[in-house]
Order: sequence, then structure tokens, then C-alpha cells
Amino acid sequence: MRKIILTLTVAILVVGGLWGLKYIQPQKSASLSASAGFLKLDEELYDFGSISMAKGKVNHKFKITNSGTDPLKMEKIYTSCMCTEATLIQGGKKYGPYGMPGHGFVPRAGQTLAPNEEAEILVEFDPAAHGPTGIGYIEREVIIEDDSGPVAEFMIKATVTP
Repeated sequence: MRKIILTLTVAILVVGGLWGLKYIQPQKSASLSASAGFLKLDEELYDFGSISMAKGKVNHKFKITNSGTDPLKMEKIYTSCMCTEATLIQGGKKYGPYGMPGHGFVPRAGQTLAPNEEAEILVEFDPAAHGPTGIGYIEREVIIEDDSGPVAEFMIKATVTP
């Protein structure tokens, strides 16, 4: 009997802790901005507003430009959650999709932007990925890194409804 009570108590604590994690918002680093490094973003945040799980995935394109005088090698592109994927569109070709590290295979980007070259990052969010517990306000990030670390971060947000 004690084993059952102990097991149930531990299970309730684990489930409660995981449920509570969705309300903890990570602290956003102020060290990166739209002009961080040589990568210029036309926008840092896109708000989908209210979106329905039943209507399926939504997406938005972010325009990026290498505003420096040297080529910029994008080593990694990744997202902050498995419900979000990013695809690089450069010169009419698509690379990716890139997702959250640790949740399946995330290919290395390895693409270079020449000075003044533009590209797009297509960000796709699946509101149904978290199931019924995914209802409510969300924020997700996309991070682009070169060999020295992050050069750009941008975000989507939405309010997910059933």
C-alpha cells in the first residue's frame, strides 16, 4: 500500500511540475538585436494573433540580409520548441527544415550569405503539436548562429485556441 501511495505521489509531483513549466517564461537576452553581427532582420517579432488548433499549421516569412562587407556563414539554424520549424530560402532553394535540438535530427545549415545578399526564413508553427495542453499564449524563438555563436534571434507569438 505504501508503494502505491509513494508512486502516485511521485507521479503527481512530476506531472504537476511539467505542467507548471509551461508558465515559466525564459528571460530574453537583450544582447542580440535586429542588427546583431552583420545579419539584418526586417522584423524581430511576428504576432499570429489568435490561431486555432483545428485549422492547422501557420507560417510566416522573415527577411534577412547580410549587411556586412564579408560573407556570413550560417552554421546553425534552430528553434526553441519542437512545435516550430524554420526553413531557409536562399536563391530559390530551400534548406531545412530546422527544428529544436534534441528533438529528432536537426541538419547543419552551413549556408553562406554574401554581402548585401537577402534570404528568407520560413517559420512554421504547429498549434496542435502539444495536444490539448498547448492552449493559451505561446512565444517561440528562431536562432541563427555562425561559428562564434548567435548572430540573430527572432520570435513568433500567438494565442492558441481549440
